[in-house]
Amino acid sequence: MSTHPIGFGWFLPTSGDSTNLGDPKARIAQSPEMFDEIVDAVDNGGFTYMLLPVNAFCWEATVVSSYYVARTKNLAPLIALRSGYMNPTLAAKMFATLDQMSRGRLCINLIAGINDDDTRGDGVHDSKEVRYEKMDEEVEIMKRLWAADEPIGYNGKHYQVDTIMQPSTFQKPHPPFFLGGGSEQALEISAKHSTVHLFWGDRPASIAEKIKDIRQRADKHGRADHIQFGMRLQIVCEDTEEEAWNAAYRLIDGATRFQLANMRAAQDSAEGIRRTSEANRQVWKLLEESGNDMKIHPHLWTGISTVRSGAGIAVVGNPEQVAATLQEFVDAGCSSFCLSGYTHARMARMFSEKVMPYFKGRMAETIPQAA
Repeated sequence: MSTHPIGFGWFLPTSGDSTNLGDPKARIAQSPEMFDEIVDAVDNGGFTYMLLPVNAFCWEATVVSSYYVARTKNLAPLIALRSGYMNPTLAAKMFATLDQMSRGRLCINLIAGINDDDTRGDGVHDSKEVRYEKMDEEVEIMKRLWAADEPIGYNGKHYQVDTIMQPSTFQKPHPPFFLGGGSEQALEISAKHSTVHLFWGDRPASIAEKIKDIRQRADKHGRADHIQFGMRLQIVCEDTEEEAWNAAYRLIDGATRFQLANMRAAQDSAEGIRRTSEANRQVWKLLEESGNDMKIHPHLWTGISTVRSGAGIAVVGNPEQVAATLQEFVDAGCSSFCLSGYTHARMARMFSEKVMPYFKGRMAETIPQAA
């Protein structure tokens, strides 16, 4: 069981929301008004951080985050560092500035991208293996810049940096790093750098075994006791179990399998993701194993993975059942839950009002602290 306080984060869908992922007409377009409603529910609902996506249809995450940091009191944006997309010195300055201006309300999400086709479309032609190599160097450079009072003299395979910069970060030694990925490279980098390793969904018993593996990897860096673990999950919660399952299946009613609602090339993206993303292959393997009802556990459902890349495993049930399922992940060693649900404002309020009370007295008041 995790000994850390239990922290909850929520997702801001800057590419749009939906009431039915299988029906384009059910899409709710992006707008400041939609974002405001979700952010208000998150900021006032007991969540400590808010994940912002970075796919081709999203509004730019750092700009949106900066805007909402100035308009909120509690939440910390979880913003992507997309390896290979930005010079690490500039990234270090941008993140440190936002961390100072927000007085420590910032988390950094380490992302290599799940699809080589999409990164090439953005003009980044590195393979995923190279992007992970760059990620490792970028994080090391940022850490050194934030800690240094003289030029850092970094000479790596991809970057050579010999400078000093201001400001340093408000959070010490630096803001928390999150990473979700299932490849060998991802696991090794997470063991070396992550504050929180995020799993994309699995059975609790499998997560417990994966945690043991990553702790062993982290031990090589003297971090076995420092790295924390979390789950990236969807939430389908209603007052009764029957209502919850009906709502879950309505979300994908009429959907074409792997017509991915959150990817630039829709169905054509699926094969590229299979080639590139081990984490997504694991999620889709669970989908294949789950049978016609798409369940891998009494309250874990793979259905959203038929129409969405990334985090498609959902916790489905009434509030007590949802809380009990999350508790199984706590027992496995997780302390952070990065959540989303359709529609996002309504489900954030539902989770805050009816599920969080089951964790009263055990909830984190701040974001995870890097060590």
